[in-house]
Amino acid sequence: MTSETSLRAQALVAERLPQARGLGEALGELTDQPEEFVAVARDGLTQLADEPYRAEQSRVAPGSGAVFGVRNPLLAAVSRQVRAALREGSPASALWLAERLATEPEREFTLIAHACLSCSLPDDPERTWQLMRGLARAAHEWISVDSLAELYAAGILRESYRWAELEQLVYSASKWERRLVGSTIARLPYEITRAERVRLSNTPALTLIDSLLGDAEPDVQKALSWALRSWLEVDPRGVNELIRAQAADAQRTNDGHRAWVLRDALTSPQTDAAFAAEIRACLEGVRRDGRAEATSRAAETTRGFVGYDRLADAAIAQQGVRQGNR
Repeated sequence: MTSETSLRAQALVAERLPQARGLGEALGELTDQPEEFVAVARDGLTQLADEPYRAEQSRVAPGSGAVFGVRNPLLAAVSRQVRAALREGSPASALWLAERLATEPEREFTLIAHACLSCSLPDDPERTWQLMRGLARAAHEWISVDSLAELYAAGILRESYRWAELEQLVYSASKWERRLVGSTIARLPYEITRAERVRLSNTPALTLIDSLLGDAEPDVQKALSWALRSWLEVDPRGVNELIRAQAADAQRTNDGHRAWVLRDALTSPQTDAAFAAEIRACLEGVRRDGRAEATSRAAETTRGFVGYDRLADAAIAQQGVRQGNR
């Protein structure tokens, strides 16, 4: 984005921010009336949208389906007002509204549904997780997945046994559910204070990353490199040991999928320069090949599942149906 374009975007956000807050306030009065909420939200989001931003979404998230084109600061302003109203009500109201919003085709409705679930999660975690799982299954682009990861991270921090949710997704036929594993791990350190991050060191995070390294999907690979960079805030020694061991495997097997993630993880400002040089030298000449199949331990395991190929084909077909409907 050029500086001139950025300045225009900032001016547009500043101009429409009062309108976004007003929409949020109006929606806050309708949290117990989902149908009216959706109608008012649809009209308001249409007015807040701008075409250049909507078109840009097709570039940054190809195949993402229907969007209004509301810029993030404006949508955040709307969501803040809705959350404030929901916190004064019951978890059931938040869940009811989130479930209704999730049926709408535009991504902005899904993101507002995530805001609703953040209100129900503390007091009604089981029913909230049920809807979160459904949203994960329905996900078809990285923006919604990474937003949902914030909810998954919050849920895991509240109830540590929820790590099992991610352990199951490692073997999913959907690349978006596998991406959710990396995105959630990446989010976790930033959901708590720096002093509290030590509590995350004794978790299965690095084991889950290790099991997915070698995934053939670029969207999953990006989340894994993000997770490794984030986990330097928790366990830098563990991250470096994992990277060194995985780099040796990638070099030995000429595994470009694995090598791409490791190289990208080295871009963190926290990475020691000498260590980065060592790993890059180890991976010299190992390049990603989009035609190569997945080499991850998770992929090797799922190949042994009876009917897994049919599940994977069904996930891809359903993906196409969703995008077509949107």
